[in-house]
Amino acid sequence: MLFSLIRFSLLGLLPPVLFAQAPADTVRVMSYNIHHGEGIDQVLDLERIAKLILDAKADIVGLQEVDRGVERTAKRDLPAELAKLTGMTIHFEKNIAHQGGEYGNAVLTRFPIKSARNTHFKMTQPGEQRGVQQLVLDVRGRDVLFLNTHTDFKPNPEERALNAAELKQMVTQAGKMPVIMVGDFNALPTSPFITTIKTFLSDAWELIGQGNGFTIPVQKPNRRIDYIFVTKETVTPVHMEVISSIASDHLPIIAEVRLR
Repeated sequence: MLFSLIRFSLLGLLPPVLFAQAPADTVRVMSYNIHHGEGIDQVLDLERIAKLILDAKADIVGLQEVDRGVERTAKRDLPAELAKLTGMTIHFEKNIAHQGGEYGNAVLTRFPIKSARNTHFKMTQPGEQRGVQQLVLDVRGRDVLFLNTHTDFKPNPEERALNAAELKQMVTQAGKMPVIMVGDFNALPTSPFITTIKTFLSDAWELIGQGNGFTIPVQKPNRRIDYIFVTKETVTPVHMEVISSIASDHLPIIAEVRLR
């Protein structure tokens, strides 16, 4: 057992059962591309995704690649099922119609949702419409802007620059409100897209993460494309991990943050 814990620590991966309850003044934030609930074993299993979230004691979870009423997932309402399994409130936003249903992103939260909207990113060429959720949450009496997104994998510099500008505008419009942004950005930390984002938000992994933070592919991770970003002046990351799981084709990440 001790050897296993050391091995996971060296890889930057910790099983969710190792997480302790967060202190009262911190918030546990997760980002997870759930691949419509299908693991690398090709099994659709929302129960293990929900268990992972509960074991990690996440307070807010940004989910990407979520189906609702889609043929490939037997027309099931995955957001509603995850809300029931976790006991959390969920807010789903459709970005495209797919196989008779809806496909997009969702946020699970233990905090009241004061407002919510979804913005479709500007596109410069044909492709899958992507979007970003913008939720204002009441976190123990304080408003927090939570952004959840899944940006395109196509390395189009013009479109990526537009998307980064749109995200910056959202953060700027939040004023002094703490901002937490999570998602699958389909870009490496050294890419121009992520480099631009880091001019107005801090990459939590670069601040406190241990190891490489790789999140894909699950069996032999070699890239970091999933992120948690925070406003430098108002949010302080105090702990962050990549969690080991086969429940999706991405590994989930979780950060414990303190609002200043």
